[in-house]
This record gives sequence, structure tokens and C-alpha cells, in this order.
Amino acid sequence: MDVVLDVLDTFVLDRVYASVLPGGNSTSDFDTSFFLNQHVGRYYPLQPSQWATASRWKRDDLPRQATSLLFITWLFGLAIYFIGSTIFYHTWWDKTLLKHPRFLKNQVRLEIEQALFSIPIMAILTVPFFLAEIRGWSKLYDFASEAPFPAYNWLQYPLFVAFTDSGIYWIHRAEHHPLVYRWLHKRHHKWLVPTPYASFAFNPLDGWAQSLPYHVYPILFPLQKGAYLGLFVFVTLWTVLIRKCLPLSGVSH
Repeated sequence: MDVVLDVLDTFVLDRVYASVLPGGNSTSDFDTSFFLNQHVGRYYPLQPSQWATASRWKRDDLPRQATSLLFITWLFGLAIYFIGSTIFYHTWWDKTLLKHPRFLKNQVRLEIEQALFSIPIMAILTVPFFLAEIRGWSKLYDFASEAPFPAYNWLQYPLFVAFTDSGIYWIHRAEHHPLVYRWLHKRHHKWLVPTPYASFAFNPLDGWAQSLPYHVYPILFPLQKGAYLGLFVFVTLWTVLIRKCLPLSGVSH
């Protein structure tokens, strides 16, 4: 996420913050700009923008980083949700399920409304993990040569999947406990015949809880940044993809 933030700061966010919260220098002085874009600079030399120091919220200020990460996560979630759900809904999802007796009236609209409510809250709850990553409190690394050992560059994928799938299984199982099911998880099982638009249509605490393994893994174990970004996009799309499934049988679990 630090590389993504460098790029977006350079092309978009520097100018936004300079306009909204002016108070710095109009151009980047050498002493300051030397330390900018160091993360993306490991891959490609990217010159800081002319607005890089033009805001009183500097790039490494915690409030600015948190605000930027919130909107990045929020907008990314919305984009993946609507693009992925719409594609899968109009291609793979079985439209005959619209006539299923357990398909709710106006269900697609209700699913979208629930998702629009949940996504920004989940983004807020996720920001602390991304802040930890960009501030160096994780074990993310840039290049394959920085792996613990050469084979780890291949092992990280099955290890990540095993860790996250196991974690999600136990979190999901815990959410079915009578003490928490009704207020935390039951909303997601409202959709007995789910469409792809149900992929984020749940209690935001529920969705955030089931995403925790993805964010905890790079804090506990080494993970290459490119692999992390790719896996993050993949699991987000996978969340949408699995909602093309058959209707849930019987009473919701």
C-alpha cells in the first residue's frame, strides 16, 4: 500500500490536499522531496509533484495517511463490488433464480443498499492495518531477493491461502454461536438465494471480522508486496464470484 500511496499522492492527492489544506511550500524543496516517493522509487524513479509540500498536511502525517487510505479502500471496494458483481450477474449468474420462491422482492436493490452501507464502515475498520503496513509494522518486502529463502517466493501463496482460509473458517464458525449470530451474522443469511450483489451485503462488523486473516498474515509472516496486492484483489473478486452459487437449502445457517 505504500507504493500505491506514493503514486496516488504524486498524481492526485498532493494537489487535492494542497487545495483543501494549503499551508506548505508551493514547490518541493530538495531536503523534503529527497525523502518522497522512496517506496515506489525502489521500482521506478517517480519525481514528486510540484504540490508535494504545498499542504500543511505533509505526506507522512498520520491524519493525512489515514484519510487517504480510507478513501482509497472505500473507492476500491466500491469499484470491485459494482464491476465484479455486475459482470458476474449478467454473465454467470442463473437468472432463473429470480423466480425462486425464496428470492425476496426487490432483493438486488436491498443487497446493494446493504453493501453501500457496509463498505465505508469496513474501510474505516481496515485503515489501521494499512497504516501499520505503510509505517513499517509488517513483514512485507519488495523484491524476491529479500525473501527469507528463495523457495519462499513460491511457498508464500499456499501459506497465505492456508492461513487465511483457516482463519475465516473459524471466524465464520464463531459467528454462528448463539451469542453473536442474531446481531452479527444473521443479516448475511437473509439472502437465501444470493446474487453476486450479496457479496458485501452483510453487517460491516461481520465482513471486517472475516477479512482479518488477510491483514494479520503480513504482520505475522513475510509476504512480497506484489503478491499481497495481487492476492488482495483476487480474494475481493472471489468474494463476489462465490455469490453466483446455488441457493442455500433449508433454513439459513
